[in-house]
Amino acid sequence: MFKRFSAFIFVLAISLSQLSAETLVYLGTYTKGNSTSEGIYLSRLNDQTGALSAPELVAELENPSFVAISPDKQFLYAVSEVSSGDEKTMGVFAYRIEDDGKLAALNARSTGGGAACHLMVHPSGKLLAVANYTGGSTASFPIADDGSLGERASLIKHQGSSVNARRQEAPHAHSVNFSPDGNQVLVADLGADKLFIFDVNIQSAQLTPAKTADFPMPAGGGPRHLCFAPEGNEDGTHLVASNLELTSEVTLLNYAPKSGQLTMLKKRSTLPEGQSVPGNSTAECLFHPSGRFVYVSNRGHHSIAVFRVIHDRNTLRLTQNLYTSGETPRGFGISPDGRFLVAGNQNSGNVVSMQINPKNGKLTPVEGEINVGAPVNVRFLVK
Repeated sequence: MFKRFSAFIFVLAISLSQLSAETLVYLGTYTKGNSTSEGIYLSRLNDQTGALSAPELVAELENPSFVAISPDKQFLYAVSEVSSGDEKTMGVFAYRIEDDGKLAALNARSTGGGAACHLMVHPSGKLLAVANYTGGSTASFPIADDGSLGERASLIKHQGSSVNARRQEAPHAHSVNFSPDGNQVLVADLGADKLFIFDVNIQSAQLTPAKTADFPMPAGGGPRHLCFAPEGNEDGTHLVASNLELTSEVTLLNYAPKSGQLTMLKKRSTLPEGQSVPGNSTAECLFHPSGRFVYVSNRGHHSIAVFRVIHDRNTLRLTQNLYTSGETPRGFGISPDGRFLVAGNQNSGNVVSMQINPKNGKLTPVEGEINVGAPVNVRFLVK
């Protein structure tokens, strides 16, 4: 059972040093089409007001649609989401984070599959996993002490398709997520309607199919992203939330790390009750650091859906849909202290900040916004 006092402990854990720290906000973007973006941008969050500073270009890169930061806060990794998956095309890039937040390029590697769209650093900081969307595959790389990426250690091609003939004609890996203990990686595959599960060898950085190699998701849903609750349950299991891109839904699951087993608990619409928005699709899905709330972005409805996690009933309750003051909110992030949510509106080219009510998780817009071409990913770093 969820520890009921965790929210209280979470609030108390915000020390004076954290309140005075500088919070950096890295923005991944698309650079093609009508976008004015040139790569990865850096903004700074005012920890008291939630206001964002003017964006600064810190790395020129084609379509850096997703970035990840190492656990020691020394390195940043970015995909370059391009269609080619040949070995001459670099799909993942490594950077050192300088004292001022700017990025110094280290090296790059081919991911072995087209449209690398998501990546995550292992909790140990010793390896990186990448999802290739059009390649329908998962790749892994060792990380050297200096933050650079070693030769690719694994490339596993997924198998499967599903009921949506236009979007699910083949596997489309959309996100990679290490389990809290780091022993497995769960990969959401939109095309196959499955969560693929791989065991992790930290020493070799290799991935191998787990004993339970995959978990079926609702047909036609298209699992896109998933996230683990920040705290485990008393029995050692973990809650997992995963959004279904194609049906505007979010699922709540339970993950047992000892066996690698997943159990479906609940499925909820991300739209207001009774509403149907043609063309809507979900994008990002994140737990609040307290574990009490889940947030999902709606592209089409142009909103962030706020859910309260009802732990004793293993369910979610929709409490708010807040307009993001722009079009097509794709990626968003939540500040480590849990006080602010920052979202990028891809089609309107603006990044907005919202204050989070610690009691009910609801969002309130923060005055002011910044303009960035096609912002699609938000990641925080407290210096």
